[in-house]
Amino acid sequence: MKIYELNHVAIHVKDVETSCKFYASVLRLEPIPRPAFTFPGAWFRLGANQELHIIGDRTEAVSSGNRGNHFALKADNLDEWERHFQQLGLEYRPRKMRPDGASQIFLCDPDGHAIELFTEPAE
Repeated sequence: MKIYELNHVAIHVKDVETSCKFYASVLRLEPIPRPAFTFPGAWFRLGANQELHIIGDRTEAVSSGNRGNHFALKADNLDEWERHFQQLGLEYRPRKMRPDGASQIFLCDPDGHAIELFTEPAE
């Protein structure tokens, strides 16, 4: 028995259209085809083989934070990402360094799901 990889992360959102705008414009994720489920949602590509699945019609509160439920995305250049967020007027937590030397910034999507962008520790 073997687990090969993480295939997708699924989040429950209040409004699929609002979330799609955020993930496409703020995080610049690529939308991908989604099967014709009987409930609203959307899918986005995360890197080479992973996906973000958005599931609509959330009615319950989201409990998320940088020291709690969140998901992390490996990013290329946090300077550019911070400039992008500033240009959009988006709130985010200022960059900090993890104890292993990786840099990270946190932001929240429209529903309050915490998202970490990070770069690997310098070698």
